[in-house]
Amino acid sequence: MAEGDRGRVLVVDDEAVIREGCQRILSKNGWEVVTAADGSEGLSLAGEDPAGLEVVLLDLKMPGISGMEVLERLLEMDPSLPVVVITGYATVDSAVEAMKKGAYDFIPKPFTPDQLRLVVERAAEKRRLEREAERLRQEAARTLRDVATEKGRVLTIINCMADGVLVTDHEGRVALTNPAATRLLGIGQGGEILGRPVEEVLPREELQRAVREALEASRETAISQEIQEGDSLIRAHTAPVRDEEGRVMGTVTVLQDLSYVLELDRMKGEFIAMVSHELRSPVSAIEQSLGAVLAAEELPGRARHFLERAKERARGLIELINDLLEISRIEAGVAIQRREPLQVEEVVRKAVELLQIEADKKGLDLQFEVKEPLPRVLGDPQGLEGVFTNLVGNAVKYTPAGGKVEVLVESEGDYVKVTVKDTGVGIPKEDLPRIFDKFYRSRTEGTREIIGTGLGLSIAKATVEAHLGKIDVESEVGKGTTFTVLLPSSSS
Repeated sequence: MAEGDRGRVLVVDDEAVIREGCQRILSKNGWEVVTAADGSEGLSLAGEDPAGLEVVLLDLKMPGISGMEVLERLLEMDPSLPVVVITGYATVDSAVEAMKKGAYDFIPKPFTPDQLRLVVERAAEKRRLEREAERLRQEAARTLRDVATEKGRVLTIINCMADGVLVTDHEGRVALTNPAATRLLGIGQGGEILGRPVEEVLPREELQRAVREALEASRETAISQEIQEGDSLIRAHTAPVRDEEGRVMGTVTVLQDLSYVLELDRMKGEFIAMVSHELRSPVSAIEQSLGAVLAAEELPGRARHFLERAKERARGLIELINDLLEISRIEAGVAIQRREPLQVEEVVRKAVELLQIEADKKGLDLQFEVKEPLPRVLGDPQGLEGVFTNLVGNAVKYTPAGGKVEVLVESEGDYVKVTVKDTGVGIPKEDLPRIFDKFYRSRTEGTREIIGTGLGLSIAKATVEAHLGKIDVESEVGKGTTFTVLLPSSSS
């Protein structure tokens, strides 16, 4: 098969070896391959002719525009464009998130030529089927009489589709369903529900509302939503069906079963928990052994330097393992292990005392103030201590020598308010919206050498919200950062 006969594939990855490998493998299989080294170049190439692309292979971690933003903008250009995410182990969580946002599939690095060919062919087949489905929908939109004459052929195709299809007439009565739709929605078979209003058939109010909005032409584009029920996750796209004069003749809703995404989340959590448990003990033993070796006074200066670096890295790895275990616990729905009445200022005091030695080493002025009286809070003391240890620890870590860290606990209405303010390096304005995202770290000249996992603030936010509280951040580069935590009192 000649190169380009099967259509165009766009590869967006900042690693030249990945781009060249994909181009070599796919070109041999008849694909025309175009490549981009970053998100901006990829969006530019896609924007020239998005409909002419069969598949996009997209790396999530790239300089400049993030892969997640590129994904969103590609789907804005063409919602049906199959985007396959290229991911490493450290970005599996991001890959799952990308699939929730509309990515077709993901392929982990490293991958084999056969794996690459298979995922591209599946994505291209999906593209082909969706184009065919769209063509059929446009034909059906001309008149309901055309739908009737084509009924046999269309029904055969629709009934064989893995995605669910539900069609209504202009009054919102069910005109057509396929077996996949009845299974996904848990409703009766076609003959039992045909002619009935969607309010009597569809189990979820969100779907009923989407159909009514499409019929009223209050939305010009498809209405997309995700609906979770127990272990099931469904993505629904509802759009009006118009005749040649633009009048709404009915609606069509396409339902995708995304339950496998929930299963991927579960498997990911179990895998992280298992690996973390298996690693924690040996890494702790390594750190302790390094500490024992460093206690010897006869070590040469160069050897001591390397051993101290190794011990520091081991400590960082232990922190990452602990954070991964905490994330797994939170995602399993146990962000709070126990609740008891407590005084927040005592929890914060423990965190401050724990970090006082580190602050003294850097010559920081670490201040702690409590404005009484304070109400009690119903919460998990261990979880909240972790939150404030993280916030005060970050303030100490990112504040240069000679700076100041102020911790204030006070009452504000029905809440206890904890403020952690520093005179550190600050966070760039563009990084603030993502500062609580998992694995996200703001990287500037003043923070590149500081070790961190990018999980602490995500854990802190999840823990505070599990206590029905709020956490906010304000920052200015070069002037410092202020984190504010509000926790409801036990009487509120």
